[in-house]
Amino acid sequence: MASSEEFVRYVCEQLADAGEITCRRMFGEYGLWCDGKFFATIEDGMLCLKITEAGRRLLPRAEIVEPHEGARFLYVAELDDRVFLAELIRRTCAELPAPQARHKKKQSAMD
Repeated sequence: MASSEEFVRYVCEQLADAGEITCRRMFGEYGLWCDGKFFATIEDGMLCLKITEAGRRLLPRAEIVEPHEGARFLYVAELDDRVFLAELIRRTCAELPAPQARHKKKQSAMD
């Protein structure tokens, strides 16, 4: 079941206090970035957070889900508390590696 655009907008609004939230379509669902760091997906109507020690501490009873083959995420079931969500996302992202710089394609002599 694909996530509805309405649900995706709601989740992004709820996470807005964590930083600059960017949402992009990925493989028919959605990827989420905060201040340039990939930290979660929205798949099958679920917010799926990358697993970190901070996430495990703040969501000790969270279910680990596999929204697509080979991926393991924490399922964030409660989406109403914006203050908690902002803290969860900030702490999660603090433990994630910085995004890698993207290399520009070299222009050929023909361009």
